[in-house]
Amino acid sequence: MRIGNMHQFTEHHRCYIYRDFSLSAVDRKMIGLIYQAMIGAFAAGLYQLLYQQVADDRVGYSPLEPQRKLLLGLGLEMNERGRQELVNQASRLEAVGLLQVSRLGVPDNDDVVYEYELIRPLSPDEFFGSPHLMMLLRDKVGKHAVIALRESFFEKEDDQLASAELRRDNITVPFYELFRLNTQGIDTELEQALTEVAPSRQSLPKPQLETAGIGYGDIIMRFPRNSSNRHYVERLRGDHEAVAQLNYVAYKYNLDAADLSRLLDEDDVFSSKGELLIDELQLRANQMYRQDRKRNDERQRVYGRMAASKESANNEADDVPNEVAVQAEYYMDVPDQLAGRCDIHQYNMLMRNEPHTRFLARFFPGAVPERFIRVFEVMNINYRLQDAVINVLIHYVVGLKDAQRVTNQFIDAVASNMLMKGVDSYEKAVGYVRDQVKLEQDKPREGGTSSAQPARTGSGAPRGRRKPAIPIMPETPKGKQLSADEIEEIRRMARKLDGKTT
Repeated sequence: MRIGNMHQFTEHHRCYIYRDFSLSAVDRKMIGLIYQAMIGAFAAGLYQLLYQQVADDRVGYSPLEPQRKLLLGLGLEMNERGRQELVNQASRLEAVGLLQVSRLGVPDNDDVVYEYELIRPLSPDEFFGSPHLMMLLRDKVGKHAVIALRESFFEKEDDQLASAELRRDNITVPFYELFRLNTQGIDTELEQALTEVAPSRQSLPKPQLETAGIGYGDIIMRFPRNSSNRHYVERLRGDHEAVAQLNYVAYKYNLDAADLSRLLDEDDVFSSKGELLIDELQLRANQMYRQDRKRNDERQRVYGRMAASKESANNEADDVPNEVAVQAEYYMDVPDQLAGRCDIHQYNMLMRNEPHTRFLARFFPGAVPERFIRVFEVMNINYRLQDAVINVLIHYVVGLKDAQRVTNQFIDAVASNMLMKGVDSYEKAVGYVRDQVKLEQDKPREGGTSSAQPARTGSGAPRGRRKPAIPIMPETPKGKQLSADEIEEIRRMARKLDGKTT
């Protein structure tokens, strides 16, 4: 609860409780064993107190009463300290998803009403599938206690069934095979009566993950009848969780029902027991997604070439398009390859206004290598970089004559970096290149520093690590020479220490 001023939250303010569920035995066990271990007994007691304000066999609203009843029920004092304790315990319930508190106010009126909406505890499957809640429980009670608590909520399958490979056939009888409804007329009186007694507040649906909207019928209709996985796919009927996982994978990798059926028809996407191996399916969906993306990029580049050729044919008879002037502060030096062929003004005008294909060709005496054409074509058509920006990139990687830069990996890394930094104009591209060149010049080139990647803006340890200097024992100055008797005495003492003599 976010209460800015405690005078806005007193025992005199009125409140009511709303819930649209009743606690089952499993729900009560979840609160007593799981939630209470995370939020404490006081907060769990507050949840039970709020729950009991509505009859156990009913759902809906409690009477509108002052908050004094809550403070008395919790044994709290009617002062700021007691109200702050109520706020703290309610905040614990809100943090784990058991409570939502709203402040309702009437316009032009200082009086407010507080609404406490209780939320049903998560089921064991839902709780242990929520990483943040399970990690909080682990921090409170420990890893082994979490394992024991999870086992306490599930009854194990019989060993004979668990070890056997059984075939599951859904033999459930549908509703309309047994019952026939009278659809001759519509009972308007009944509908009107139900509308009048319906609660004014409808339960909000739980937020769902994005889905591709593919149903089981869409999958089985396209699935081959003679496939070895046919009986595994038929088991998915009624398994809403598995179908939801398939829809999430399809949404994630932009697959349709035909693609999903094709993946389910492959080997090793089901275990020997017929269980769906979602990780393996997701891996193959990723491979299909990357292949489709590669084909789409190739197709897009082909269409781009066709559109460019048509545009050039239409513009052959037209006048020369208007050139954009380059300010002197954005001038780049003329590379050695073009020295003597144009001055600095002409070079920068070409770089600013010429298509990247023609600008690139000026750096080669003959035909441009195919790999250069492809890498810059990807940036123009797929990455949507402007020709002027690509020309500045060509100046950086080709014009500066650094052999380590002229690689597809480095060029693509620089282009990606420019996209991430929002370089979308000629002026921004010139500023980016100048910053990179300055960083490379300032970086110490020890131990064979390579410029195969864009320069980093952060500081780091030098790449060339030198061997640490090891201090050497200094030579002591020579003293007077020992006599023969002194040498013999030293030898005798040595032999004595070795135990050779006494």
